[in-house]
Amino acid sequence: MSKQGQENRPHGTKASDQSLEHIGYLRRVRMEKIYIRIIQFMIVVVALGLWELCANAKLVDPFITSQPTRIIKTMIRLYEEGVLLHHIGITCLEAIVAFVLGTLLGTMIAIILWWSKFLYKVLEPYLVVLNSLPKIALGPVFIVWIGAGPAVIIVMTLAISLIVTTLEVLNGFLAIDEDKIKLVQTFGGTKFQVLTKVILPASAPTFINALKINVGLSWVGVIVGEFLVSKAGLGYLIVYGGQVFKLDLVMTSVIILGIAATVMYQGVVLLEKLLLKNKV
Repeated sequence: MSKQGQENRPHGTKASDQSLEHIGYLRRVRMEKIYIRIIQFMIVVVALGLWELCANAKLVDPFITSQPTRIIKTMIRLYEEGVLLHHIGITCLEAIVAFVLGTLLGTMIAIILWWSKFLYKVLEPYLVVLNSLPKIALGPVFIVWIGAGPAVIIVMTLAISLIVTTLEVLNGFLAIDEDKIKLVQTFGGTKFQVLTKVILPASAPTFINALKINVGLSWVGVIVGEFLVSKAGLGYLIVYGGQVFKLDLVMTSVIILGIAATVMYQGVVLLEKLLLKNKV
């Protein structure tokens, strides 16, 4: 090692010591993640266990709240009847399509509004009003316009998620440091170059946050749409189970929805890790 490197190193510190400290730090971070996963898993196990015990002890009415063992039996019965995967597949497909469309369209609208300050100032109050409207109440209107079917479910989901995504991404664009934009403009950069070289790369955390929000909104929109018009899907099973007082079917569908939403959310988390890794 050069003399300069030795002089820059703190007195009495060796390279091996620094390496050991770094390894120890990485080990502590890894162990912390493991502990978090273990605690998260234990919370689920304890909650399910208490639910089962309370139902068996008649502290809660298992007819109303169901219980884990009855939910498992219901899943097995639906699978043996050949309808479980069918209903799950329909709902998941609708949620994924609505999730992707909502994210892409919301981002495109945000780019257009960022590009034209005049258009943004004109449309801003309308976006706020549209965001505050009860979209569920517009369900019958969408059915009349579009007709009953998967299309109206996706439109219903877009009505719930699109404005939120647009505002979230747009606020991220507007929060970018103006000095970075002025620096590119000083060197003769065009507005398109500002967008591609500054705004979009710096907005990666905003995109991830918008995706996380969109996960929940997509599932809410799909289930609301299935409540209104669907003849298949998890939302349909919930409505059907409530109508015929098969509350085991209702709770089973709710649990499956929670699992599916968790899987989609973890996919977004994985995407976030990949983006951060590439940035590093």
